[in-house]
Amino acid sequence: MFEQIKHNMETIEGVAIYPILSLLIFFVFFVGLGLWVLSYKKETINELSQIPLRDNQIV
Repeated sequence: MFEQIKHNMETIEGVAIYPILSLLIFFVFFVGLGLWVLSYKKETINELSQIPLRDNQIV
């Protein structure tokens, strides 16, 4: 079955760009996500981490 898929993919011109594009999209997404998380202030992270521990308080 894989041979049939491989044969069909080889007949498409320019198909080699798709794996490269998907890798770049995921790489950029996770680097951006990492930068977004690292840019959070420590006070904000501490405040968010205490939310599950609060009892009967409106957030």
